[in-house]
Amino acid sequence: MQDEILILGGGVAGCAASIALARKGRVVRLIERETAPRHKVCGEFLSGEALEDLHALGIDVASLGAVPIDYVRLAAARRAAQAPLPFPAASLTRKALDTALLAEATAAGVHIEQGRSVRSLSRTTDNLWQATLDDGTVRQAPTAFLATGKHDLRGHSRPKDSEQWVAFKMYYRLAPSQSADLADASELMLFPGGYGGIQPVEDGVANLCWVVKGRYLASAGNRPEKLLEKMQQDCPHLDMRLKGAEALLAKPIAITHIPYGFVRRTTEEGLYCIGDQAAVIPSFTGDGISIALHTARCAASAYLLGESAPVFQAKLRTAMLPQMRLAEFAANGLNNSLARAVLPFCLRVWPGVMRVTARLTRVTQPATMAPQPVIN
Repeated sequence: MQDEILILGGGVAGCAASIALARKGRVVRLIERETAPRHKVCGEFLSGEALEDLHALGIDVASLGAVPIDYVRLAAARRAAQAPLPFPAASLTRKALDTALLAEATAAGVHIEQGRSVRSLSRTTDNLWQATLDDGTVRQAPTAFLATGKHDLRGHSRPKDSEQWVAFKMYYRLAPSQSADLADASELMLFPGGYGGIQPVEDGVANLCWVVKGRYLASAGNRPEKLLEKMQQDCPHLDMRLKGAEALLAKPIAITHIPYGFVRRTTEEGLYCIGDQAAVIPSFTGDGISIALHTARCAASAYLLGESAPVFQAKLRTAMLPQMRLAEFAANGLNNSLARAVLPFCLRVWPGVMRVTARLTRVTQPATMAPQPVIN
């Protein structure tokens, strides 16, 4: 039986779309370059929208060890301010989440090929999408979903960021007092060259992710360990958190050239772009996983309703652009020296502003995007 749909990428977006489509009886083939789920540069924050989507997909994050997150805390220099989140949230490692999603995709009947890299994706003369794999073999289908995350395929690349951002991630086992103090909060820490976030994940571990401008990394000799030292000097709150902490990875995971603010304008017939291939929101919002799930759900709905990929992509852009631009504006503010000085004070006086910002930068689903649900 010929595949009806090719999905390139087995991360959150690719798996979510494959599950939704397979449950509706579609013949879906998912191609993932990794042989098994692994740790990725990701804040691993699950917003209320993400939790709803995962529940609809059959993923019980609590049973996977997800940690409830009730508060957001902002720290700059020696000041910190806290506010309750305006929605339920949780934290779970991508390795655990991706493992559960792949298992659910398998149960839904998706044909999964792991450990296979896609060299190129092209259109054949008979209007099929053809994925050429690392060994030269090909897979074809009338429709393809591009869900390769932060990695671009040749011929389908996103524009490079004008000011290079580099992201890092490290897992720590914090000292008992610091772990208790972090508790059920997601902390956002500001420093002159970027920002970082730390929050608990399963098994008593803390995830520290940070994003810096290329010139800030260069000032630390382009060495992650020196960069972390510099960040601790610039943000004493982070230095406090890491006192007595044990690093659990040999070295930080890193990724470069992140096109923050990218929202895809258009696509080709039969090619639905989802996840980071559709939009890349600034990391501080904690909305990356939610966007992956949201775009996958909307794209699956569009396909099942017979809506063409170019129409879907244009509607998705229109729906997401206001939140994306607001998030960009806020991200630029976080890198302002005056903002770093006064934000914690302002938030102590008016903690509600943090809740308002969290709401405004959420990616929601307008009724025009998906008129009928597709996930049972």
